[in-house]
Amino acid sequence: MSLDFSRNVHFVWALLPEIVLCAWGIGVLLAGVSGRRDPRRAGGEGAVEALPSDDLGWLTLVGIAVAALANGWLHGVTEIGASSMIAVDGFRLFANWIFLLAAAFGVVMSFTYVWRQRLQAGEFYALILFATAGMMFMAGARDLIVVFLGLEVMSISVYALTAFNRRDRRSAEAGLKYFLLGAFSTGFFLYGLALTYGATGSTNVTAIALAVENGAATPGLLVAGVALLAVGFAFKVSAVPFHMWTPDVYEGAPTPVTAFMSVAVKAAAFVAFFRVFLVAFGGAYASWYPLMWWLAAVTMVVANLVALAQTNVKRMLAYSSVAHAGYLLVALTAANEQATAGMLFYLLVYAVMNMGAFAVVLAVGRQAEDNLQLDDYAGLGNRHPLLGVFLTVFLLSLAGFPGTGGFMGKIFLLQGAAESGLWTLSVVLVLTTVVSYYYYLRLAWYTWMRDPILDDQHEGVFVPLSLRMALAMGVAVVLFLGIFPGGFMALARESAQGLAGVGTLLLGMAP
Repeated sequence: MSLDFSRNVHFVWALLPEIVLCAWGIGVLLAGVSGRRDPRRAGGEGAVEALPSDDLGWLTLVGIAVAALANGWLHGVTEIGASSMIAVDGFRLFANWIFLLAAAFGVVMSFTYVWRQRLQAGEFYALILFATAGMMFMAGARDLIVVFLGLEVMSISVYALTAFNRRDRRSAEAGLKYFLLGAFSTGFFLYGLALTYGATGSTNVTAIALAVENGAATPGLLVAGVALLAVGFAFKVSAVPFHMWTPDVYEGAPTPVTAFMSVAVKAAAFVAFFRVFLVAFGGAYASWYPLMWWLAAVTMVVANLVALAQTNVKRMLAYSSVAHAGYLLVALTAANEQATAGMLFYLLVYAVMNMGAFAVVLAVGRQAEDNLQLDDYAGLGNRHPLLGVFLTVFLLSLAGFPGTGGFMGKIFLLQGAAESGLWTLSVVLVLTTVVSYYYYLRLAWYTWMRDPILDDQHEGVFVPLSLRMALAMGVAVVLFLGIFPGGFMALARESAQGLAGVGTLLLGMAP
């Protein structure tokens, strides 16, 4: 009895950040629906809101900070064995920092947006916390069933956030599209999970790895299971041809949600993708290597070419997000420690630079869904120089310009690909990066070189102090990681070594 109690206690400690987020989310939700009546803020006669939306936002940030403290405490915990359902390793903890960073940035972005759009702040912020908890479950899962549970907690929360602005038909349409296609992809994932269980007799990542390595897995069922799981993950990371939902959902969702979703959902999916395929299916690398190679190549080429034709900035950034998924798939195809560390570093940089770009879009859109065309950015640098500088830095980093974190992220991905001899895929990555310079620099050109549009619609740019500080810190992080990447890359490399907690893990099997 005492042994079982001890195990339960250890399991609770392992899930401490997730428990904090879930409990805090319930508290924020209750604070948002109980208390005084305030029709001016809540959007109608008789509506109830206990705290102003800004107060609920700051309360949410406190919860994220407490979860961060819990995640930091787990760095001092030594895990015994590698067969538990929840991992307490550097790979999971590094990913958790990315999720928490994205959640905090998303909350800060949404302060004024939630107030101006008269959204229910308590529900909005609670869903962000629940989605972040689901991402953490995915990152730490050593069992396919736990991966699925985390995936559903995250997905359902994000579905609701996408359709959260009920006064906007585009938001409702985006939520419906995302829900229907997400349910479809979930079916693929579940079928893959079932076939993997049939092939190996387990859903535990460690047990699957042992079965595959020892030749005890049924080959036909295993290959089918791997393929279906790959489809499920490919949908979540927006890999071509499973990306068709991305531009419509990103365009229709509230901009703070789009920013959060483009970074955090993608990061969670990639972290789980790496753990499942490098650990569980490491021994079957030869079976899934060709699939990942073509997914990466096609995603990079198609996304960057289609992005060239976009005049809507949110849709352009949506296809940009798809292209970055292709870059990260190169790391998965390489399947070595350097590539895995490069993936973690790249996700960290991507979180800052992509959310920063969307934050500027939100400011130009006047805390609404306005001014989304390229022409709306004409002369932005002349009218609002600091905002123009912020946007330009984020665009240059997304493009991979030297001196930015995005450039170093691509360098580390290329090093991982070169280590595995993926020369053709490396060339594709470089060439598509060059292509991406056109649509990123086109937006920067509109910002600085076009004559400003002088009318009421384009003069109402409002950037709250909290968002200005977040943008300034984001630019500082992007530039710091571009000039001094060594410390964070060393931490990412150490975290990638934590993924190898199973003796049967076959990192570095690429030809």
